[in-house]
Amino acid sequence: MRFDIITIFPKLFDSFLNESLIKKSAEKRLNTFFVHDLRQWAKGIHKQVDDRPYGGGPGMLMMAEPIVKAIKALKHKNIKTLKQKNKKYKNTKIILLSPAGKQFTGELAKKLSQTERLIFICGRYEGVDARIEKLVDEKISLGPYVLNGGELPAMVIIEAVARLLSGFVGNQESLKEETCLIEKKIKKEYPQYTRPEVLEIAGRKYRVPKILLSGDHKKIIEWRDKRCG
Repeated sequence: MRFDIITIFPKLFDSFLNESLIKKSAEKRLNTFFVHDLRQWAKGIHKQVDDRPYGGGPGMLMMAEPIVKAIKALKHKNIKTLKQKNKKYKNTKIILLSPAGKQFTGELAKKLSQTERLIFICGRYEGVDARIEKLVDEKISLGPYVLNGGELPAMVIIEAVARLLSGFVGNQESLKEETCLIEKKIKKEYPQYTRPEVLEIAGRKYRVPKILLSGDHKKIIEWRDKRCG
């Protein structure tokens, strides 16, 4: 799967894409990640990407023209920032990260994981020119709050989607269990424990529930089911 990120702060993604399972998935060519600086499509010496909103109001808006050019270039042309030639993707979705978008969920992550390519537009300032919405397939928010920009939401969505792809995590059974939780709309996962069997905290000893040490898988499943909210 291919992920393209359009942002004015490309360095924010350096650590995210070069650590842990995200990096390994790229090395195994399960996923490819490309971060694009929006300013390369901006005009003028200063590469301006924002301007005052028509009609007045506080703050600045991201201009439509650089974003339109970026989308066009990524969808139809090879550009110098890519290390490989663009191939034709039959299933591409363009996502605008916005506090006004639909809230991101596990179900939406599963839906997005079935596409071949995702292009993220990371908003900043007071948002983007509303005409950009004519280009997007999904407008997504992480929740009912406002962040400085769309970069962190893009990272969250990328990780949530990428880990659903075959080969991303070492134990595929864990993904099956998580998918089951999503489909059942369970809000609370059952409690889990690991070593040591007895743990002392502030002078009190806390033990792992005996049922989890019993080896009786049927009873363990029943115990876990009762504790899912």
